[in-house]
Amino acid sequence: MTERSVSFFTSRFGMFVAMLGMAVGTGNIWRFPRVAASNGGGSFLVAWVVFLLLWSVPLVMVEFAMGKKARSGPVAAFGKLVGRRYTWMGAWVAWTAIAIMFYYAVVTGWTIRYVWGALIGELGAQDPATVWESFAYSPWVVFFQALALGLAVFVVARGVRGIEAATKVLIPSLFVLVVVLAIRAVTLPGAGAGLNFLFTPTLEGLTDANVWLQALTQNAWDTGAGWGLILTYAVYLRKQEDTALNAFMLGFGNNTVSLLAGIMVICTVFSIMPDAASQIVGASNEGLTFIWVPQLFAQMPAGRFFMILFFVALFFAAWSSLISMVELATRVLQDAGVARGRALMLILLAGFALGAPSALNEGMFLNQDFVWGVGLMVSGLFFAIAVLKYGVRRFRETLINHEYSDIRIGAWFDIVIHLVVLEAIVLVVWWFLQVRGENIWGPFGVANMALQFALALGIFLLFNRRIARASGVTEDAPALEPASTEA
Repeated sequence: MTERSVSFFTSRFGMFVAMLGMAVGTGNIWRFPRVAASNGGGSFLVAWVVFLLLWSVPLVMVEFAMGKKARSGPVAAFGKLVGRRYTWMGAWVAWTAIAIMFYYAVVTGWTIRYVWGALIGELGAQDPATVWESFAYSPWVVFFQALALGLAVFVVARGVRGIEAATKVLIPSLFVLVVVLAIRAVTLPGAGAGLNFLFTPTLEGLTDANVWLQALTQNAWDTGAGWGLILTYAVYLRKQEDTALNAFMLGFGNNTVSLLAGIMVICTVFSIMPDAASQIVGASNEGLTFIWVPQLFAQMPAGRFFMILFFVALFFAAWSSLISMVELATRVLQDAGVARGRALMLILLAGFALGAPSALNEGMFLNQDFVWGVGLMVSGLFFAIAVLKYGVRRFRETLINHEYSDIRIGAWFDIVIHLVVLEAIVLVVWWFLQVRGENIWGPFGVANMALQFALALGIFLLFNRRIARASGVTEDAPALEPASTEA
């Protein structure tokens, strides 16, 4: 793909809101408050910020640089920058994001259903647990899954300009909604206790290895770093766009939304149901969002209004992230020579068919969420290895610190990339150990996850040459400079 054949974001603002829409998802709004509250509050925040700088921002830089240079999706980008032999790594990155897309459409469908429930007053009139139990994994979920996929495909069908136009509305609106909800939360009686809990670190928490591992995991799951989504959007960056400054802006912008969501949920819990705080924050993502949140808003003055705002914000976050996943899948097929229109139709059909089992079966949903969530950590590892193969210093000096750079990155980046490799390995091993007591073939089973990993990796390694050839990566005439042996 040549630069002339690529459409570009029209402005830095348009690029930034599209990237932020990719990064900000349900994990920011429903997972972050729960994990922060369950892992020491202020102590977790300290570790979370540290890993923002030691995991998220470096990987965001890598994705920005690779996508902008290669002008291709993850599969071809790995082959072009690192060498044809490593195209399989890009295939893993792409597949992991696409596998998440299948069930993430289900999650997006849930948010649509709950926007409707909040609008008609159903969530305040009925027991939220009953509403959730009657809806979850029923045939109605398939309908809302299809609707969510259709909305994402509708935006992506209009190309990068359509994505930019949609996110220019979605992301500022999402930010305003989250700010309004956070302000409302901190003005509730007793909210100060929630703020103290969230922002007060303890020595016990800071010395707890589990807190640090949970903070690293949250960074891996909620910033979009290492997913391949940033790389895909970076294909549409203008030549003069900076890499490093945009990476810092995206990382801190994403985590700002997470922090506001944490303030919103935790302060509301401490104000409305302080006696049940531990039970609420210990619930699952779905339990916290679809069962406890409606109960919290039902007891708040003007609660129905703020409940509507909450679920609209959650839908905007989910929709904007789903758009980026559909775009990644589209880009991969386009790189393989499939016309964009046909690629979108294939994605719509495959997304519906392969996501339907997760829509109808809780075990399948939990399994896919777990397996490919851990798979993202392997993706982060592969991005770091790609930089090592290319040559860390050469990568930094030629692809990050270019003539249009607003800020320049020093040699600390070289050290951190090696550290990312260690972090990724530790995370994957830790998650395997976390589930060692489970039924090995169950949704969280070690054998179950290992088998799915092995099947995917085996296929990509076996067909590496064909994948590379289909993506336009040739051994004799690489699109970019050959990879350096410098590490």
